[in-house]
Amino acid sequence: MLQEQCLWSVTAPKIHPYDELRSDTQTSVCIIGGGYTGLSAAIHLAEKGVKVTLLESQSIGSGGSGKSVGLVNAGTWARPDDLNIALGEVEGERLTEALGHAPSLVFDLISRYGIDAQATQNGNIHMAHNAKGEADVDIRYEQLQRRGVNVEVLTGSRCHEYCGTTNINKALLDHRTGTLNPLAYVNGLAKVATELGVTIYEHSTVNTLEKSDGEWYVRTPKASVKAERVIIATNAYTEGEWTEVSKTFYFVSYYQIASEPLTGELADRILPHKNGAWDTRLALSSFRRDHDGRLLLGTVGGRACKPKSFYQSWADCVQKSYYPDLPKFNWQYEWYGNFGFTQDHIFRVLEPDEGVLTATAYNGRGITTGTLMGKCFADYILTGDRSSIPLPFKTLKESKVALSSMKSVFTEVGLTLYHAGQCLKIIR
Repeated sequence: MLQEQCLWSVTAPKIHPYDELRSDTQTSVCIIGGGYTGLSAAIHLAEKGVKVTLLESQSIGSGGSGKSVGLVNAGTWARPDDLNIALGEVEGERLTEALGHAPSLVFDLISRYGIDAQATQNGNIHMAHNAKGEADVDIRYEQLQRRGVNVEVLTGSRCHEYCGTTNINKALLDHRTGTLNPLAYVNGLAKVATELGVTIYEHSTVNTLEKSDGEWYVRTPKASVKAERVIIATNAYTEGEWTEVSKTFYFVSYYQIASEPLTGELADRILPHKNGAWDTRLALSSFRRDHDGRLLLGTVGGRACKPKSFYQSWADCVQKSYYPDLPKFNWQYEWYGNFGFTQDHIFRVLEPDEGVLTATAYNGRGITTGTLMGKCFADYILTGDRSSIPLPFKTLKESKVALSSMKSVFTEVGLTLYHAGQCLKIIR
């Protein structure tokens, strides 16, 4: 029976809960947010002996970090040459290189600290669903090859084997990448951080952030943290009126549905090499298998103004399109999450005040971008070297998205129409 519950909360190893902040304390760096960015920063600072306190408004991994698809991808949605157009050649190449190494950073942390993240590093697949998508795959391959990246174009029977469907005839396989259980990864990062001496508080929502006598005071309903530096690592789950971070992106929702564990010869043909995958549709579909053999389908879009069966019908349609020889799946779990989005698919890095750092709008690439930015923030705090950050700082004014709420609404309407068109076979 299909139930609305995040699969990862069922399959990730459990960690003990952390206490709520109830008394005033002092630290060198206070981190707001217990996701990929915040915990990566905490680990890389603690490794160098810096005293760190981390505040999470709910529980570790309760935001986007615990609900994502779990694709450990490199780069941004934008193609490398497009980044150069948007940022200039020097900054574009610097960002492409940094994000190209980000999957290795994730897998290195998992290996170095023995995190049980159910990770695979077999590469991920960008599947071309039509002729336009095939042309995009060729362009991306040429641009990445020119930069020495280990990618290959899959065609014909090799493509069919890797994707598990004969309805995809060309795909780009990026060997740098892989998959993991996102909640298991973020829970593992929290465990590592505490072992390194980081103090974590859950259910400690920040109400105000104030500066006095050169120190920052991060206040929650019951107590405060006095700190020299602050990292705001809340991204699309920023809450409250104490910060304008949420004005630097607009919200896009993401839906996922998971089948029961699949077995048998036909089921084993679906992504047999345990790659993650997504297609080139305007409203993309993502595909992966989990640790227990379930097939997970995902797509951009939220629940607003839709019947409960809307996405299940969409999932049935996608299954029939890509895997027509398989019997109709019994779907087991479905859930939603949010991510911060920008029109140019480039995240933002800000230093809104002296001693305060934040990064926003990872555009659905949070696992790698968040882990990387956490390390970059730690390096910047430790050295004072701005070149530690792979993007130029922007001001809050430069980063604000005009009419962000309206953009979120119009995006959701467009996605709803697109998915309805898929189900009605108007869009293929």
